[in-house]
Amino acid sequence: MTWRKFSGEVIQSPIIEEVEKTIERETLQGNKLKVCIGTDSQVKGAITDFATVIVFLREGRGGFMYIHQERTGQKMSIKERMLTEVQKSIDISYKLCDLLDLYDVDLEVHADINTNPMFKSNQALHEAMGYILSMGFVFKAKPEAFASSCCANKMVQ
Repeated sequence: MTWRKFSGEVIQSPIIEEVEKTIERETLQGNKLKVCIGTDSQVKGAITDFATVIVFLREGRGGFMYIHQERTGQKMSIKERMLTEVQKSIDISYKLCDLLDLYDVDLEVHADINTNPMFKSNQALHEAMGYILSMGFVFKAKPEAFASSCCANKMVQ
């Protein structure tokens, strides 16, 4: 799984090692961190682009992110695509949660799902929320889910 920085620089080490180095570096610089993980997708013809982001927020001092992108030719309903986004976010959250607990870094999982029933993505809201909460993660949906609806969204546009 290839991860990169927003600058485009490819992260050479496994993502868990890079996240640990990042936490140690930011802590030494006096920054209190929170991590938000989210995924968004965009259908472009027969291809669906997915982007998963790990957003590091420095309390009162901005933030930055690491990005993983992938494509599939698999056709999906809107609900299936929303739940695939959630699965991708949960996968990376699960890999990082012990490390984040060790360093006392808060974690949120963001779902690009609208809480307003007028939107199609709302079909997956209850399943996504139940899945994320049952895994023990803090859940955020639109409009608070900026990691997925803003950061990951920027990568698939």
